[in-house]
Amino acid sequence: MSTAVSPPLQRVSLPLERLRTLGLVLAIILIGLFFQSQRSTFLSSDNLLTLLRSMSSLGIIAFAQLSVILLGEIDLAVGAIYGLVSTSLAVLWLGGGNLPFSLPFLPALGAALLIGLFAGALSGFLTAYLKIHSFIATLGLLSLASGTELLVSNASTFNPAYNTPPPPSGELSFFQALGGTQLPFGVPIQVLWLALFFGVFWFLRHRSIVGFRLLAIGGNPKAAAIARLPIRRYRLVVFMVSALMASVAGILDFSYVGSVGPNSAGQLNLQVIAAVVIGGASLMGGRGTIWGTLLGAVLLAVLANGLALLGIGAFAQLLFVGFVTIGAVILDRVTSDLGNRRRGTATAAS
Repeated sequence: MSTAVSPPLQRVSLPLERLRTLGLVLAIILIGLFFQSQRSTFLSSDNLLTLLRSMSSLGIIAFAQLSVILLGEIDLAVGAIYGLVSTSLAVLWLGGGNLPFSLPFLPALGAALLIGLFAGALSGFLTAYLKIHSFIATLGLLSLASGTELLVSNASTFNPAYNTPPPPSGELSFFQALGGTQLPFGVPIQVLWLALFFGVFWFLRHRSIVGFRLLAIGGNPKAAAIARLPIRRYRLVVFMVSALMASVAGILDFSYVGSVGPNSAGQLNLQVIAAVVIGGASLMGGRGTIWGTLLGAVLLAVLANGLALLGIGAFAQLLFVGFVTIGAVILDRVTSDLGNRRRGTATAAS
């Protein structure tokens, strides 16, 4: 029995994907024009560069979160891993906290990334092999990672440039360059990191067997099992990749800001999931694009930046993010129902 998608079904789904993408682009343009009409500095080069930098980490983590959501899973621990890994790097490299030793920068960096990978592997193992729902597994890991961060750091804030004793100047310069370098025309290096990971995840999602299998597993797990796809292995790997990208983003932001402390991730969990959902991914799995996720991150960054220029505080900004996310979920349900009806019509006609 074949589980392949027939050409008519593919054809009817393409207009909906394009409609979602065009709707996002139009929303970004209209919101941007509104903020420009209220604050003439919104479209200034300095503010646009600030906006790009602020969305880079969100986009990097959201690309990996998309892979998790394509399987019909969710990772609630990315914010906690973001904080744990950046804090672990600080403690391992600079000393202090509750660790009685320190390491050179590169070994400390490698160890911190391994901590993030281990956290992702734990989520993946619980979900894929012990059959614990990813919501529960990653919610538990969120608490575990947050508690570990506070324990190893002793709830302290670390600033390498003002640490006593100071780290070697070469190590400090290399660390600061990771996320603090400015490219030509003042473009932050984090935008380059965003573009690099966008290219990698775009290829994996849209041009490789990996992306096809993620869609197949998330869209129809029973058919994927019949086809003998390595479902458990894919679940394990996507959670490890999600944790790794959260780790990378945390380290890049630590480098840019120059310090790290408790609760450095803030509302990152909500923002990452919102970016993916706003970008058109289905929380049920089987649908989502890298372009849509990028546009979702851009929309959230435009909202946060514009509201900040209007003097609206961070707490009120969360309300807007919540409303936009709920609206995206409602739109997803409406368009999904429309797509199901059109697919039913196409199947009957064929």
